[in-house]
Amino acid sequence: MAAVWLRSRRASTPGVPAPVHSDEIVHEYFATVVLPQRETWVVEVDRQIVALLVLEPGWIDQLYVDPRYFGRGLGSRLVDVAKTVYPGGLDLWTFTANTGARRFYERHGFMAIASTDGDNEEGAPDVRYHWPAS
Repeated sequence: MAAVWLRSRRASTPGVPAPVHSDEIVHEYFATVVLPQRETWVVEVDRQIVALLVLEPGWIDQLYVDPRYFGRGLGSRLVDVAKTVYPGGLDLWTFTANTGARRFYERHGFMAIASTDGDNEEGAPDVRYHWPAS
């Protein structure tokens, strides 16, 4: 999962700021925090993880697709999973400059409801999106 996250982040630069943590710290975070403490969903192709979804109650915390699999509907499938798990509504943050992600979420019924000038560890402006209950 960490490898997909890293590849996706790097492929999405400059819309997504480069990771502020080393690869080792990202792998450790997924192993010690994400997997044991968060609800995680993955898409596999040939027994390899190619997309991931990390949920917290009412929130999409992480949604990343391996760049080799962009445009194949995997992110949409994972958003549908999140909506099924949390039919009462979902929130998420994405970077303001990540116009591709913003269009993606808006196509899936999310609405921008707030923004910051960079109140995150990357220091990059971001937008909060909300999907209302279905």
